[in-house]
Amino acid sequence: MAIADVNDQNFGQETAEGLVLVDFWAPWCGPCKMIAPVLEELDGDMGDKVKIVKLNVDDNQETAGKYGVMSIPTLLLLKDGNVVDQVVGFQPKEALAELVNKHA
Repeated sequence: MAIADVNDQNFGQETAEGLVLVDFWAPWCGPCKMIAPVLEELDGDMGDKVKIVKLNVDDNQETAGKYGVMSIPTLLLLKDGNVVDQVVGFQPKEALAELVNKHA
């Protein structure tokens, strides 16, 4: 499954069911650019367990504010619309896979 972009309007709908990993990012953020290929790999490996979406914090400040995102990249793991885990900063693929598996 491809990584989808979400926004303030469709965030609730896109994260309402199942396990969803949300990448809060911005185009100017260096670590966000570093984690993008890691998320692509994770999606290829675990796309059946978790849906991965990206939210640009510059364009969608309402959702970023609602979830208290202060630093990027922030990755929130939601299960059926509720936050079950969170990590801030660059993470290796193994750490993200472990995070997903803990809640899958």
